Amino acid sequence: MSPSTVPRAASACCGSRYGANDGRRVEYETGELDEVSLAYATTVHKSQGSEYPAVVIPLAMQHYMLLERNLLYTAVTRGKKLVVVIGQTKALAMAVKRLGSVKRLTHLQHRLRHSYNMGTA
Repeated sequence: MSPSTVPRAASACCGSRYGANDGRRVEYETGELDEVSLAYATTVHKSQGSEYPAVVIPLAMQHYMLLERNLLYTAVTRGKKLVVVIGQTKALAMAVKRLGSVKRLTHLQHRLRHSYNMGTA
């Protein structure tokens, strides 16, 4: 239902879609709006250094390249009161087992030498 076809009496309601394109709609009456709280999504990388009251961590094999122990640890330690891990058992097992890349490909040593040589020339 588009906003232009919403009956005037229903215009005080708020709707929210949820699910995987299932088209279901939840409506809240004006008096129930205090029951609705905002939720935000962010990446594990962006959450580093932050804490949140509750964290939900989705794990799926479709994103197997990101399933590493250090990222899982960072995600889990962001939650202060509640941490919920949802997803495939296989994905969780892979994240726990994979140590990830220990070697960083930053070329920092080369850059520092190059900067030092440029400054002494």
